[in-house]
Amino acid sequence: MKKNKSLVVSILSIVLGTQLIFSQTHNIQVDLKKVGSPIQKTMYGIFFEDINYGADGGLYAELIKNRSFEFPQSLLGWTTFGNVEVRTDEAPFPNNPHYIRLSYPGHDEKQTGLDNEGFFGIGVKQDAEYRFSVWARLPQENISGSLRVELIDPESSVFSTQKLTIDSKEWKKYQVVLKAGKTEAKARLRIFLASKNAVDMDHVSLFPVDTWKGCENGLRKDLAQALYDLHPGVFRFPGGCIVEGTDLQTRYQWKNSVGPVENRKLNENRWEYTFPNRFFPDYFQSYGMGFFELFQLSEEIGAEPLPVISCGLSCQFQNKDDKAHVAVNDLDPYIQDALDLIEFANGDATTKWGKLRADMGHPASFNLKMIAVGNEQWGKLYPERLEPFVKAIRSKYPAIKIIGSAGPSPDGKDFEFGWSEMKRLKADLVDEHYYKDPQWFLANAKRYDNYDRKGPKVFAGEYACHPKNRKNNFESALCESAFMTGFERNADVVYQCTYAPLFAHVEGWQWKPDLIWFDNLRSVKSPNYYVQQLYGMHVGTNVLPTVENKLPLAGQDGIFASSALDKNKNEIILKIANTSKEPRKIAYTINGLKTSERKGTQTIFVSTDMDAENTLDKPDNVVPTEKEIRIPGNKLEVELAPQSFNLYTIKL
Repeated sequence: MKKNKSLVVSILSIVLGTQLIFSQTHNIQVDLKKVGSPIQKTMYGIFFEDINYGADGGLYAELIKNRSFEFPQSLLGWTTFGNVEVRTDEAPFPNNPHYIRLSYPGHDEKQTGLDNEGFFGIGVKQDAEYRFSVWARLPQENISGSLRVELIDPESSVFSTQKLTIDSKEWKKYQVVLKAGKTEAKARLRIFLASKNAVDMDHVSLFPVDTWKGCENGLRKDLAQALYDLHPGVFRFPGGCIVEGTDLQTRYQWKNSVGPVENRKLNENRWEYTFPNRFFPDYFQSYGMGFFELFQLSEEIGAEPLPVISCGLSCQFQNKDDKAHVAVNDLDPYIQDALDLIEFANGDATTKWGKLRADMGHPASFNLKMIAVGNEQWGKLYPERLEPFVKAIRSKYPAIKIIGSAGPSPDGKDFEFGWSEMKRLKADLVDEHYYKDPQWFLANAKRYDNYDRKGPKVFAGEYACHPKNRKNNFESALCESAFMTGFERNADVVYQCTYAPLFAHVEGWQWKPDLIWFDNLRSVKSPNYYVQQLYGMHVGTNVLPTVENKLPLAGQDGIFASSALDKNKNEIILKIANTSKEPRKIAYTINGLKTSERKGTQTIFVSTDMDAENTLDKPDNVVPTEKEIRIPGNKLEVELAPQSFNLYTIKL
């Protein structure tokens, strides 16, 4: 009996002890008297790359695939009937020499024409207007011709139609507006020859009239709005691996992406093949959303532009032979491209490339302040090529910050060598990339605590947390929220970060996870999106020291915390993640805050299901909630829900 009583007492002691551990209060000191390092406006941003149909078929609102008939198979994406001929003589656009001639079919066939499948179909909404345009001419003089343009559904039923009269033997742009008679995610565009006289046509285009900012060569409105709503501080583009290309011939060349959109040269997309062994043989870059449009988007969403340029190394994962890369002595054209890009962004209209920017509709400078040379290169091949870029850019544009790479991994020999070389070359920032599991993100929340304070600053240019199944689930978002407190806590070292990848079409993805998913009509923000948004909306201007027992909170008892002062909004921002499976009691003391009642807000991002995701059908499955609170003095006592990210603002 005594043994049983002792056993009961022991069990009760364990249970009560456990309760005491779980109910203990964490006393966190936030020091308003010792305002810390400035937080860069660029701290939280976005990275855009044309992967997962992020540009053509995604953010770029063009609905027609292979609109200039320049895919290796000229009619890929098109279905033809009747007398359709691909030609190249007297083409209107030298960089896109193929065009189509529609001729009378004769007596054996009823009609001549072709239709386009779009990107996994053409998405249109009932009563919305769509601008159809085409460059066309008449092959013969003193005649007239006409085209009939239709939107058809998967059963070939017509739900919108317009007629277009072609009246010149010279190449001209013709356009007409189609109003959709119904909502259809898998529509097609059909064009008939509506006369006996032949018609030549090129650059067939279909855009929503209602694009982002109303631009004719514009962006898909819901996707661009989602970027704006992130409140990004920096916008990195256009890649990523497409900067390097599968080889040097297919690298991203910015000069091919500017000027008249009809004459921008098609380029192969590096992401035609990729994980997990998915293949898209019709994945190309039209460059319709080129460097001008990307600079313009940066300006519209309030972010600093960060272009990435080729350093003369093609993708090192695919090209092991040194001969696949540009020799150091042959880098002059690549270096000139970098200098010309800065002139395109910042030069006045008296300069060659500044004039082109002005002619494209933006006379003012884009105010470029930084440039990245290379993507995620590594080994001795990279710094020996980076060095002449650094010398040339610093000589002509000393105010431009130069970003170098630490390679594709966050540790190891190549990473250490990369960092040592970036210090030697005095790069302004070093780009680090990491795609890791949740445990890595939690274990590395102190990653930047002991970085060299006098060396180059850190740019976390590509990062994403994902479990083994690579989902954008709540667990990955929670672990990112905890890890990012380390960015903020070390703002004297970490100057900017960008999650990657940004977009993915649900039928055309090549890589997971991704921040924003979409189909032809809808889009959904992942749980990770909301973490990025909360950080982007609440950056602050300065770090506030935040400690418990004189130590930063970076995983103790599952707690990760950071704090900031926002001098512009006159408020304190407290960010704290509880990654444990139990509630945690927190008592904040804000030293230097007067003990009068004041207003604040509480935002909580929590889910009881760590595997929860947002989907197109359930886009609000996991979203933050916000409420107003009152703070009685310089203390704030709260109980954090298990596995939650919490953000508090306190008005000064």
